[in-house]
Amino acid sequence: MKILVKAAAAVGLLALAACNNTATENKADAIEANGANVAENLEEAAENMTNDQAAEATENKADAVRESTEEKADAVREGNGSVESNVSGM
Repeated sequence: MKILVKAAAAVGLLALAACNNTATENKADAIEANGANVAENLEEAAENMTNDQAAEATENKADAVRESTEEKADAVREGNGSVESNVSGM
């Protein structure tokens, strides 16, 4: 169920991105979508961990990825960020 909700949210973001056809907005939306995917993968990995401390650390990293990508996307929208921002390097 959790994955279904996240997938629906991602589809919604992509639909919104399609309506907003400025290159800057599309790049910012792509950064957010990529970050959401990375964070979701981290959260799923944390759910499968047997070590509570490692799971909590992984959940914290997922939160950090979400926050970081939101900041990067906002910077792109404001014209202060590089459009080549890459979440996978985190």
